[in-house]
Amino acid sequence: MGRQKSEQLYKEAQQHIPGGVNSPVRAFRGVGGEPLFLESGEGAWLTDVDGNHYIDYVSAWGPLILGHRHPAVIEALQRQLEKGLGYGASTEAEVRLAEEVCRLMPSIEQLRLVTSGTEATMSAIRLARGFTGRDAVVKFEGCYHGHVDGLLVKAGSGALTLGAPDSPGVPEGYSGLTHVLPYNDVAALEEYFAANGENTACVIIEPVAGNMNCVPARTGDLSRLRTLCDEYGALLIFDEVMSGFRVALGGAQSVYGIEPDLTTLGKVIGGGLPVGAFGGRREIMSRIAPEGPVYQAGTLAGNPLAVAAGLATLEAIQAPGFYEALENRARAMLAGLRSRAVSASVPFTANQAGAMFGLFFSEEEGIESFEQVMACNVEHFRSFFHGMLDNGVYLAPSAFEAGFISAAHGEREIELTLAAAENAFAAIQS
Repeated sequence: MGRQKSEQLYKEAQQHIPGGVNSPVRAFRGVGGEPLFLESGEGAWLTDVDGNHYIDYVSAWGPLILGHRHPAVIEALQRQLEKGLGYGASTEAEVRLAEEVCRLMPSIEQLRLVTSGTEATMSAIRLARGFTGRDAVVKFEGCYHGHVDGLLVKAGSGALTLGAPDSPGVPEGYSGLTHVLPYNDVAALEEYFAANGENTACVIIEPVAGNMNCVPARTGDLSRLRTLCDEYGALLIFDEVMSGFRVALGGAQSVYGIEPDLTTLGKVIGGGLPVGAFGGRREIMSRIAPEGPVYQAGTLAGNPLAVAAGLATLEAIQAPGFYEALENRARAMLAGLRSRAVSASVPFTANQAGAMFGLFFSEEEGIESFEQVMACNVEHFRSFFHGMLDNGVYLAPSAFEAGFISAAHGEREIELTLAAAENAFAAIQS
C-alpha cells in the first residue's frame, strides 16, 4: 500500500503549516509515521491521494453519522449553494435548526449558534460566570472542551497525544480559576463542593468522554453532580459536542435522564460542516447579548451551508430504528474485536456508548477513569493502528480518541474490519 503522494504533501505542508497539519492530532505523533492526505469519502469509505481505500471509523471526528456524501445532505447543500454561501444576516433556516434542537433536547429552551465546539464551550462558561457572578470553574481529568485558555488543564484529545495537557501561552490567572477533579469519582466531588461550592460558577463535563478515548460517566456520579450544583447554586454544563445526537437522539442527557443547565453542541448538527451551539434554560440564555449584558458574537454563526447540512442530518437520524441499528453494529464489531484479541492473547477491552466506542489495550475490564486510560498499553495501540491502516481500516491516530460507527457501515465493512483486526492483533505478538 503505497503512500508516496501523502509523504510528499506532508513534506510540502511542513514548509508553510506548523507541524505540517492544521490540527495536532492529525500529525500521527501519537502513533508514529506520517499522516495521510485524504481526497474523498463515500459512505463508510475514505480514499487517500494515493488511491488507497479505508473503512472510516473517524467520521470527521464524529459528525458524519450518516457516512460520507449522504444524498440528503448533499442535496440540501446543493439547494443552498444555488442561493448563496452566506449573508452575515439571519435566515429562516437558523430558526428551524434552533427549533429542532430545542424539540429534541428539552433541557434547551433557547440556543445560540456558533462556528465550533471550542467557541460553544468558551461562550457557555462566560455565560455561566455572567449569570452566577462567580469565577471558579470545575472540569474533569481527560475531558477536552476545546482549546479554551482556562480549560487546557489536564485536557484530553490532542493534548494527551502530544504529552502536553497544559499549554504555554495560557496565563496562570486563567487556569488558576479552573479546578480539576478526577472523572467518575463522587468522593472528590463531595469534597470539592464542601470546600468551594459557594464560589463555583459552573461545572463542565463530557457525560460521555470522547477525548481520553470513550469513557462514559457513571449514572450515580452524574446524578450526584446535578444535586450538588443545585445545592450550591452552580450551573451544570454538559459538553455534548461529541456525544450530542451521537449516543442517542436526545444526546447523552436523554440516556442518563439528567437535565443540565447549559449544553454545548457541535459535530452532528452541522452534518460535517463547521458549526457549534450552546443553549439551556431561557432565564440563563436571556443574559446573552443583545438581550443581556454577556457579550458573544460571530460573523459566520448560522452559516447557511452548515445549517442546511445540519437540518438534513437531524431529519435523517429520526428514522425509526436508526439508533438501534447503529448500536447493534457497534456492539457486533466490538464483540468480534474482543474475541480476536483473546485468540491472539492480547490484553484488550472496549467501551461503547451508542455509536461511539473506545479501544483499550489493558488487562482491566471496564475503563472508567483517566488513571486507567493512562495506564493502557500505548505501544500495543500504535502497533494495532498501523496494522489496521495497512489492512484498509482508518482509526483515529491516537490512543486517546473515540471511534465512531456510521449508518453507512454495513455487514461487509464489519467483516472486513474484523479480518484486518485478526492480522493486526497477531502482529502485536510477533
